[in-house]
Amino acid sequence: MTTTMRAAVVTAFGDADVIEIQHLPTPTPGPGEVLVDVQLTDLIFVETAIRAGLHGGFFDVTPPYVPGSSFGGVVRTVGDGVSADWIGKTVTGRTASFGAHAEQVVAPAESLLEVPDGLTLETAVAVSGDGYTALMLEELATDLTGKHVLITAAAGGMGILLVQLAHRASAHVIAAARGQAKLDLVKAHHADVVIDYGQPGWEKLVLEATNGAGADITFEGAGGTLGATAFTVAADHSWFSAHGAPSGGFAAYDEADAERRGITVKGIRDLRVDTATTTVTAAQVLARAAQGDLVPVIDRLYPLDQLAEAHRAMTARELVGKALIRIR
Repeated sequence: MTTTMRAAVVTAFGDADVIEIQHLPTPTPGPGEVLVDVQLTDLIFVETAIRAGLHGGFFDVTPPYVPGSSFGGVVRTVGDGVSADWIGKTVTGRTASFGAHAEQVVAPAESLLEVPDGLTLETAVAVSGDGYTALMLEELATDLTGKHVLITAAAGGMGILLVQLAHRASAHVIAAARGQAKLDLVKAHHADVVIDYGQPGWEKLVLEATNGAGADITFEGAGGTLGATAFTVAADHSWFSAHGAPSGGFAAYDEADAERRGITVKGIRDLRVDTATTTVTAAQVLARAAQGDLVPVIDRLYPLDQLAEAHRAMTARELVGKALIRIR
């Protein structure tokens, strides 16, 4: 007898209304895989863009599909070649591609980490994806100590972690976000200067905060026009990552200008290559969270039935911090 599970399904590319809750067959783990009873899943901005049909050159997916990749839950069964010791453990993990926003999910056993003592599942799931990227960017950037570090989309799930890492490295942290609530949040997490980039001429405030020199390191998570503006206040011979696209696209920049000014730019394609070569591990992410180096800010938890609402809140920039999806 085939068992079923509830899952969110993107039925077509489009707005959040294309997400439906459906009953699908419960998956079966293959060799090297596990079946997990999912309790929580992460939601990151790029998932809303993929659902809308954007970034097709970066993500190979066609509707209908179950979105999501990072999850937390309890291992139910294991496939061939996987130790039965995993059964019953509370873990975080990632699917091979998509499929996490469901009551059960199959994932590679090698992606699993048992949630360490002293760390809640909510924190572990919230930090797993954003924390991995944040630590990778910390690794790739030149030494942050004493540098002027500009962080855009600073009140987002990953932005706030980058603020924390830059502060711990004794950088001069310039955090840019939109609206007072988000500015208050990043200030509470020890940003030295907060700037509302919803105001015209915000880039002049970056120059003021850097004594006219511009940012030595830029973690650019906003994309679009905001990202392009951030590039104009990057210092000569600085380091610039264009990793975010919530404004509709990744930050545009003139490659010739970057070369002339000696700016090292990490575009999204570069960062995807770096993901495969970084020394950062998922275990390190949870360890850094357990010791308090990474403290995710969870704004809202949505039930699976309200995944579409979570997508709408994210694209409307309503979240201060990040959202998680509670599956059960």
